[in-house]
Amino acid sequence: MSRGSGDARSDEDLLRAHVHGEPGAFATLIDRHQTYLWSLACRTSDNPDDAADALQDALFNAHRMADRFRSDAKVTSWLHRIVVNACLDRIRRNRSHLTVAIPEYDVLPMADERDQMAAVDLSVSIGRALDTLPPDQRAAIIAVDVEGYSVAEAAEKLGVPVGTVKSRCSRGRLRLAQLLGHLKSV
Repeated sequence: MSRGSGDARSDEDLLRAHVHGEPGAFATLIDRHQTYLWSLACRTSDNPDDAADALQDALFNAHRMADRFRSDAKVTSWLHRIVVNACLDRIRRNRSHLTVAIPEYDVLPMADERDQMAAVDLSVSIGRALDTLPPDQRAAIIAVDVEGYSVAEAAEKLGVPVGTVKSRCSRGRLRLAQLLGHLKSV
């Protein structure tokens, strides 16, 4: 989850140091969790470009609002929630400004298609099905089914009640089952 750093202070101590004006404290904190936050943004967003933009927005917001952090949760949970919210905001913003993606025609290196075609097809099918879900359902399913958080942990990270996560996952899984039913083995 974290890459670590030479600074042995806790996340909370680093955030507190940032709030008190210590240069580099916030950078150390983010460097410690950057890999996790990037993967979270990628899983929650529609594409890597939106993930990068949402993560930048989230880190800016976290930097600016660090003094509002309440110590009733872990700093990583606080950052998780800010990143997910930034991704969901970007998804909503993009849906209100519909655009048509231009297909990329980059030449890919030759690969043995017999080994990878089924996995690629399955991945694309699941990705497209996830993209059709409402953002709140997608975030719940990614937190529970992809990241492996318990329902209670997902509820804390998403800032919603446990029952809300359960219902979002249930509705999302039902929709995914309908969309991906053709993938069942006969």
